Amino acid sequence: METLPYTAEIAAAAAPFYARVKHVVPEIEWPVFAPYVVAINALKREKRAVVLAHNYMTPEIFHCVADFVGDSLQLAREAAKTDAKIIVQAGVHFMAETAKILSPQKTVLIPDRQAGCSLAASVTAADVRLLRQRYPGLPIITYVNTSAEVKAESDICCTSSNAVDVVEFIAAEQGVDTVIMIPDEYLAQNVAKQTAVKIITWKGHCEVHERFSVEDIESLRAANPGLIVLAHPECPPDVVEAADFAGSTSGMIAYVGQNRPKRVVLVTECSMSDNVAVEYPDVSFVRPCNLCPHMKRITLPKILHSLQTMTTEVTIEPLVAARARAAVDAMLRVSVNARSLRREAA
Repeated sequence: METLPYTAEIAAAAAPFYARVKHVVPEIEWPVFAPYVVAINALKREKRAVVLAHNYMTPEIFHCVADFVGDSLQLAREAAKTDAKIIVQAGVHFMAETAKILSPQKTVLIPDRQAGCSLAASVTAADVRLLRQRYPGLPIITYVNTSAEVKAESDICCTSSNAVDVVEFIAAEQGVDTVIMIPDEYLAQNVAKQTAVKIITWKGHCEVHERFSVEDIESLRAANPGLIVLAHPECPPDVVEAADFAGSTSGMIAYVGQNRPKRVVLVTECSMSDNVAVEYPDVSFVRPCNLCPHMKRITLPKILHSLQTMTTEVTIEPLVAARARAAVDAMLRVSVNARSLRREAA
């Protein structure tokens, strides 16, 4: 891919974007990013395209070319509401599949087809079928961080923020005291602590979150008195236990916004701290830098190339997509019902 020149015209056009990210993107790096920011935004308008950026994207993507930002399901749902013809997923492959499941009529592109996920790769559709044989009659709950084929073999999906609601709903609906929750072992163990429903787990892990330890948190607290620790529930249970708060990416962002801690650490992929810091410059972020190598495959040059060449398109076999959509829709109905019950209780 050719390197785009940084001209006076580009500098002027890109200036508003840099004003937004200047305290997390070094000035010396901006001339490399700016030409792509300008070119991508122009090409989006020309092609009626939108860019979805996950919370783990780098700031020049997240804040400068994305139309929607957030977690994977939130992104897919927002994209489905637009009249855009093209969706570019700045994230990993299962996220692009989720966008395609919810927007089957739209063209979905992933800028690097090798942007995978250790967690999604830990389980296959064949594994799910074997689980049904081994545990007949038990519902299977699948985390959204999975392939379309795995979702299609499941009864219902869940996210890290609604997993407890989903577990309790499906157990009550099917009259069982035990459910299967795949593929994230740590998420399932953390959910199990919040419900009386027994959960059978699968040994899948996120290679970013599984690396965090209690010793890491203790070292961070020792070096930063008064530090508030927020952990993602894909972390090991002892790490979650040691944190001040555990929640999804959106939950952690909401915590920072509502509580404005003086100093905070987000125990998750490190680019998220940069992205949240843009929104809350008054908060001091300590950054333990565990990077996701798959997320980092997505770059500005690759996003531009994807739009220019319409590659790589994500497709899903229609029957698989329909069955996966049913599992996602089942989850969305649970989320709506849970919110209604909470409002009534309040």
